[in-house]
Amino acid sequence: MMIDLEKLAAVPSPTPLRSAEVERGIADSVAYLGSDAAQRSVELDPYWPKWHSPWWHMLLLHELGEARQIPARASKALAARVDRLLHFFPIHPSDAPGADLQRDSACHCALGTMYPVLAACGIDVERALPWVRPWFVRYQMADGGLNCDTTAYLQTGECPSSMVGTVAPLEAMLLGGGGTSEQRAFVARVGGFMIDRALIHGSRTLHNAEERGAAVAWRALTFPRFYFYDVLRGLAVLVRWAEATEQRLPEAAVATVVNALVERWPDGVVRVERQAHAGMTTILPTVDHSPSPGAPASMFPLLDTASRIGEPSEALMRQWSDVRAGLLRLARAGRLVS
Repeated sequence: MMIDLEKLAAVPSPTPLRSAEVERGIADSVAYLGSDAAQRSVELDPYWPKWHSPWWHMLLLHELGEARQIPARASKALAARVDRLLHFFPIHPSDAPGADLQRDSACHCALGTMYPVLAACGIDVERALPWVRPWFVRYQMADGGLNCDTTAYLQTGECPSSMVGTVAPLEAMLLGGGGTSEQRAFVARVGGFMIDRALIHGSRTLHNAEERGAAVAWRALTFPRFYFYDVLRGLAVLVRWAEATEQRLPEAAVATVVNALVERWPDGVVRVERQAHAGMTTILPTVDHSPSPGAPASMFPLLDTASRIGEPSEALMRQWSDVRAGLLRLARAGRLVS
């Protein structure tokens, strides 16, 4: 399949309009992040609960291009608290005896999403969290992907990588230059993983067979992404990968997604089609680390407003515009290849 470059170039890039309700939601989240309550929440747990801890407010502000409004005390507190998590991904029970693996350890997609947020807040993440980029390299699987399910690393005879567990680490690793030779090799291999999956295919493995069912939903764009995957997110990072690494991008790996997006959004106005965060449960952190049963995840005003299905999304429109421009640059440079 080929990309119709004329149609792609003809899609307009309208200026996204931000509603007063979104502005109020932004102000609400910024005020919360500057509060003592937010500081207490970070200290208790940097990640939980979904979707109402400072982690999620900061991530959504970043996705809206408003990381500059995140109070410095919030970003500094979060970076310091993340640094107190385990600096490795416990695969075997014996790796971290006595640890609560849901509260004391991060996962690949969590670190991958927060790394760009902290960087956008002006934090030198390499200095504050020097173990994060080597983490991604350490847990890359044979096919170039990663998986936040620890049991995936115990499988023999197959490689059950996950798109959700892979896309955010690639986004993070494309920031701040090439890094070490191992980190450059990581980026090259993840690009190959994304190309092999053509942005739309779930895992072929038995262990991660569930992802093949989940892949049906990837074509419906979601916002906010948080750690979730959809085809526009995958396309955006793969175009960035091709430009940053000066690699050739096979047209066949992206044409299905590109042509579908051109047909669906010919006026450049991209709308939210899916709430990937809906219906989730969460852990409720406890001061004494006592067990917490799953509870319904909670919303906050900005999340509620920015995720309404059928509404235009300024972030998705901006990303789609950037992707089109990147694809056309690759085509002109002869690096979008058949």
